[in-house]
Amino acid sequence: MPTKTLSDATYSAVIKACRKGDELVEKGNLGAAIAAYDEALRLLPAPTTEWEAAAWVYAAKGDVLFQQGRYAEARLALEEAMCCPGGLGNPFLHLRLGQTYYELGKAEKAADELSRAYMGAGEKIFEGEDGKYLHLLKQALKPRDDN
Repeated sequence: MPTKTLSDATYSAVIKACRKGDELVEKGNLGAAIAAYDEALRLLPAPTTEWEAAAWVYAAKGDVLFQQGRYAEARLALEEAMCCPGGLGNPFLHLRLGQTYYELGKAEKAADELSRAYMGAGEKIFEGEDGKYLHLLKQALKPRDDN
């Protein structure tokens, strides 16, 4: 199925809202950044999951929610991103979703998503992240001795 293309005006408006969100993140104003990303999502025609742009908007929103420790909300945003063109298979999305599952106490789902991140980008994707996530991945990848 070919990716749909947004009109130039809609695309520009979405980019503008996302840039505003990114600038707010840099300033540490995470709540306002989420509002900017929500505005970008409202600019997209329904259903939003049909647009590639929605993948990166949901990803940005999910990332900020994760940074705030709002893991249940982050999970929802990141799962939406996965449903958009370009979402599934994106190593960053798999990383952040795996971390979110970890924080929600869902170790098996966390390991699965972290494995996908690792397969897509290698160990480098874990640089700068808390070591507990890579540790979980390594534990999950160890061969089991069932004897």
